[in-house]
Amino acid sequence: MTTIKFGTDGWRARIAEDFTYANVERVTQALVEYIKSEKPAGPWAVMVGYDRRFASEWFAARAAEVFAGNNVHADLLSCDAPTPLISFEVKHRSLDGGVVITASHNPPDFNGYKFKAPYGGAATPKITDQIEHRIGEAPVRRMPLDEAQRSDLVAVIAPPEDYRRAVEAFVDLDRIKSSEGLVIADPMHGTGGRWIETIASGGRLRVETIRAGRDPLFGGVFPEPMPQHLGALASAIRERGAMLGLATDGDADRVGAMDERGEYINTHQILAILLLHMVRNRGERGAVARTFSQSVIVRRIAESYGFRLFEKPIGFKHIGDLMLDPANDYLIGGEESGGIGVRGHIPERDGILNSLLLLEAVVTAGKYPSEIVRDIWREFGEFHFERRDLHVPVEQGRRLVEGLRENPPAEFCGYAVADIATLDGTKLIFEDESWILFRQSGTEPLLRVYCEAASIGKMTTLIAEGEKRARGG
Repeated sequence: MTTIKFGTDGWRARIAEDFTYANVERVTQALVEYIKSEKPAGPWAVMVGYDRRFASEWFAARAAEVFAGNNVHADLLSCDAPTPLISFEVKHRSLDGGVVITASHNPPDFNGYKFKAPYGGAATPKITDQIEHRIGEAPVRRMPLDEAQRSDLVAVIAPPEDYRRAVEAFVDLDRIKSSEGLVIADPMHGTGGRWIETIASGGRLRVETIRAGRDPLFGGVFPEPMPQHLGALASAIRERGAMLGLATDGDADRVGAMDERGEYINTHQILAILLLHMVRNRGERGAVARTFSQSVIVRRIAESYGFRLFEKPIGFKHIGDLMLDPANDYLIGGEESGGIGVRGHIPERDGILNSLLLLEAVVTAGKYPSEIVRDIWREFGEFHFERRDLHVPVEQGRRLVEGLRENPPAEFCGYAVADIATLDGTKLIFEDESWILFRQSGTEPLLRVYCEAASIGKMTTLIAEGEKRARGG
């Protein structure tokens, strides 16, 4: 039978190949066994949500049937909803967990299964290990949906309004709505829908949404807010004279952005902007977390304020784990792929909230986003970033990563290697703190090459050499 493994955030697989009704049932039964091991006496209750991918609502219904078959009550959402909404509701309503049928930013032929733990965040590796070990231990018990509804074990409900109210209370809506200008929101056909538009509209600010409708093929691109997938947003900004573009991924837990010129604001810059906004304009203090592929600039900002800095492996679940311990005095943290978590919300990334918080930062500064980025460069150093996702044989990628770790080069592309770091993959660090990282993906058959350098020219040279080596050149 299919071996099911949870990656950086859930289990993902190709629809009809490994992501099947039978495997969704197996995972859900294992999750039931885990939930009951943690709370033997019951009663038990969960929420089940889903994204806009092909058949997501049917897979969600099947998961709800398995919960019902095990006497676990499931609130099954009646329409797609952002993943952070389910995370919020799990914590807000003290549920035993939440399931989201989503493959996040993966290609359209994938779907996936995320488990949100009772604290309202991604399941930790310790939890997912226990779920994995229980797969196949118990036979699947399932109750047909109509019978489950009659038995009050499944309730089909509209997405509750609590999450929207919490997001609206977190950001300075008065400041946002009273500003002038045009903002373009781009949910990339995902569950972000018109959430940003409906929250931020109603004042002087104009918000327009593109690619708002459901399209399981996502318009022919991956639903990941990276520059190569945001051509429609860039065009809309230039054509309509917008001051900012805000994008969310397929299940709306990641944020992406473009400036007034239709140029990409990378995720390193977004985290830096939000960190400085929370410190300088909101008066907040606390620890900062970054994953292994995040920016040098974030570290420099944290050090300049004397904040404690955590560096974690790639995957937001590692940052979410930090957010659960009050002793960490956590303020903000993020991963390179656009997942950011902030204190006072949920221990989880949230593309809707962070889009609005970025908008708040821009209107508070009273400057175009490109000017804000240049101000950060002047204060903390200029760095440019690129990531390439390469389809190379898994063993070839692993050999490269292990080879660089075991026998690090003295120089790379003519630049002296000053240090090497191996927290997650292999990172070569140069004398000016530029770096290049090679890492085999935990959720996809990809070798990822990340690079941040002190000039565009150096970054381009390093990333090109990195790709050449990854492909065996």
